Amino acid sequence: MGRHRGAEPHEQRRPRGRVRAGAVDQVEPKTVDDGGSSGDGDAAGVGDAAAAAGAAPGDGATSPTTAPPHPDGSGHGAARTAPRTGPTPVHTPAQPGPDAIASARALTKVYGAGETQVRALDGVDVDLARGSLTAVMGPSGSGKSTLMHCLAGLDSPTSGSVVVDGVEISRMSQRQLTKLRRTRIGFVFQAYNLVPTLTAAENIRLPLDIARRPVDKARFDAVVRAVGLEDRLHHRPSELSGGQQQRVACARALIAEPSVVFADEPTGNLDSRSAAEVLGFLRRSVDELGHSVVMVTHEPSAAAYAHRVLFLADGRLEAELLHPDEAGILAAIGELSAARERRQAGSTGTTGAAGTAVITPADGDGAR
Repeated sequence: MGRHRGAEPHEQRRPRGRVRAGAVDQVEPKTVDDGGSSGDGDAAGVGDAAAAAGAAPGDGATSPTTAPPHPDGSGHGAARTAPRTGPTPVHTPAQPGPDAIASARALTKVYGAGETQVRALDGVDVDLARGSLTAVMGPSGSGKSTLMHCLAGLDSPTSGSVVVDGVEISRMSQRQLTKLRRTRIGFVFQAYNLVPTLTAAENIRLPLDIARRPVDKARFDAVVRAVGLEDRLHHRPSELSGGQQQRVACARALIAEPSVVFADEPTGNLDSRSAAEVLGFLRRSVDELGHSVVMVTHEPSAAAYAHRVLFLADGRLEAELLHPDEAGILAAIGELSAARERRQAGSTGTTGAAGTAVITPADGDGAR
């Protein structure tokens, strides 16, 4: 995907930083590999559209780098260095704090058994902030989509707990989860999942129709204006571009005022211009409308729209990046990838317990 532009990008020179992961400091390598994977989009259709509407479960470089400015005008974040005083794990309290919209504790998901067993999530502890856009990244098979599905009630964990907006969901029945998805959770999928026989307006209203809730016209008009679809409401999906279809999906996710929106590779099928429009809307929905959004993506340029980026590897939370920009994300991916390779090769000689790294502002570089 091309670089996304919510406004004219500007260049920012960034010193080489370090990521502290577990018990080791890793110097940023000269080459980076994003380690990304494309999301597995759900097939479009009525069933998948109903799932998206909540009806049923669905299945670094050292040279100057251009990155997209955040839509709020706050400028770019960066992966920067705190004084090297040892590893700095993220503190995850025993109980979720009041600012967490979604939380997991000791979250484990295992598929299969015996020699074919796959541990997709391996004891993840995480809090996702209310009123924030959080991006989740990781190599193919890292567990990022599984984490989102468990947090959203689309999949049941093998063990551990999940809390969404103060409600424990990991032990809910399917009937209870269906009700939860209708009222508290919004979804945006890579494949849009619009009902092809319905107009844009009807697709947007679908979650309310399924829940038999009245449509708040003021709310509907505000969401439609926010996504810029006033002149496309009577068009069916086949008459809309990919970007317009995804904006319909975003409006559908927000129309019922959910506690949290989960977006799984929302720009995976879009060109750079359409992707920037969708990402800009998701960011504005947080900054201006107060929503909470969790987005799985493999694109550093997409993750740069977030307030916080979480990095997963081998089913574990590996690091986080605060106030990110594209250059900082690429550098962090490169550092973490190089650190994994060194650990696998046994060249580091470290045996300490793995912690969760925090990439924080460098000395002399103000926090964004």
